[in-house]
Amino acid sequence: MGRIDDLANRYVADWAPLNPAGATYVGIAGHDDRLDDLSPDGYTARAELTRRTLADLDVTEPDSEAERAAKEAMQERLGLELARYETGETTSEVSVITSGLHEIRMVFDLMPTGSAEAVANIAARLNRFAATMDDYKTTLREAAAQGHVSARAQLVEVAKQCDVWVDPEGDNFFHGLVERLDADGVLEAELRRGAAAATAATAEFGQFLRTELAPQGREKQAAGRERYELASQYFLGAKVDLDETYAWGFAELARLEADMRTVSAQIAAPGASIDEAVAALDADPARTIQGKEAFRDWMQALADQAVNDLHGTHFDIPEQVRRLECMLAPTSDGSIYYTGPSEDFTRPGQMWWAVPQGITAFSTWREVTTVYHEGVPGHHLQVGQTAVRAEVLNRWQRLLCWVSGHGEGWALYAERLMEELGYLDDPGDRLGMLDGQAFRAARVIVDIGMHLELEIPKDNPFGFHPGERWTPELGWEFMRAHCRVPDENLRFELNRYLGWPGQAPSYKVGERIWLQAREDAKARKGADFDLREFHRQALDLGSLGLDPLRRALGRL
Repeated sequence: MGRIDDLANRYVADWAPLNPAGATYVGIAGHDDRLDDLSPDGYTARAELTRRTLADLDVTEPDSEAERAAKEAMQERLGLELARYETGETTSEVSVITSGLHEIRMVFDLMPTGSAEAVANIAARLNRFAATMDDYKTTLREAAAQGHVSARAQLVEVAKQCDVWVDPEGDNFFHGLVERLDADGVLEAELRRGAAAATAATAEFGQFLRTELAPQGREKQAAGRERYELASQYFLGAKVDLDETYAWGFAELARLEADMRTVSAQIAAPGASIDEAVAALDADPARTIQGKEAFRDWMQALADQAVNDLHGTHFDIPEQVRRLECMLAPTSDGSIYYTGPSEDFTRPGQMWWAVPQGITAFSTWREVTTVYHEGVPGHHLQVGQTAVRAEVLNRWQRLLCWVSGHGEGWALYAERLMEELGYLDDPGDRLGMLDGQAFRAARVIVDIGMHLELEIPKDNPFGFHPGERWTPELGWEFMRAHCRVPDENLRFELNRYLGWPGQAPSYKVGERIWLQAREDAKARKGADFDLREFHRQALDLGSLGLDPLRRALGRL
């Protein structure tokens, strides 16, 4: 092990005590009874660790090509994390999908429950939740006093989420968590006391957002070019020309919708519209599953089949990664997400679905591609293989490095790869994939357009409000016109884009860069190019920014 790896491993050892919830997320044992310090001092301590590590990296030379890639990856990630802290983004960010509250609430989803010690850890965290939220309020107050505060609309929406999480007729999250645990006596009393306290603290935090922070919130949700450029670079790990990417989004969406019309004619009848094909698929009982538990079981079977089919043919899937659990989330916001395995693989990789309340029927044609995206060859293969590869990746690379453009871009690339391999030959399943791709392309247009308040091209291929400037209202109209997503889910999506600038485009732009990287490798290697070997070499680099990825691949 070289000096860069030593430095990276030391960073992880110092990072975990400062990020107990983060340690649970990545499966580092020994911190499950504590929560992160969300006070200003806690954020400062984490930033100081980042600053010290960057200084050490600057004067440490890599011992190998693998270490060179690791050093570049760490400098890129930690440098942007520090930039976000120093510009006030880290301490002020509150949106419908990310905040200190979300990080702490969601960690309970991943905590072990199978022993008295594990349940005691949950009780300890529940009873520390209120103090943690009080510290977080102090941080948000100080950030606001320095001029850093999220948009008012986002703060109000998060307050509404708090209402749902604590509502006995809604998610009733903390009390529901305790009811699922096996405990009695003193431990049961501690759990119930903690659940009551965490429920009250969440309700109080919602009131704080509504009555104290929201009045100070920004009127406009648009980030503006300077903030957006930093956000885009952070989520992609690459600098892109935002105006060129915005124009490409229109062309890509038009291309995908043309493909969708071709497939729709195969599904319904010659000349059939996309909506007519969707209606035909939704009316097909063979493509509908009743009940969320039955739908989870369908996803599990498809995920298992993909692992069995792809292992030994297109990928060498490590034994620890051949297990993926499909899970129903204890919340109901409609999100679908993946969580990686613990460091020792006692907790496997998991695909989560937060089913909206009242939804009982599920269309399989929409979600075949989702299983490939979240499972294999998407996130589960990528994240799980990285976690396994201790012989080529240091602990920071295996556990802590995540770049949205790299990860989400790979997952979209994986969907397209499954089409290339013949797994989406069924016209309905292919339409589902194209619909998901079009959804992500529309997000490129809307996210960049709304946050930069760009002019809608006068010659845009959809004739959509030519020459006007983007607003959230126009973003809603455009997404409704180009996406087949229920209004409730789509409203959450739009709120997510407005509160998390630069993240939504990272899927499609990340896929674009992955495809370019593959074409570059083909050009370099000519007749010697082998797709399976390209995938192995690329995944063996672990997660890293897309600019460092291209440099590392170019040296192989």
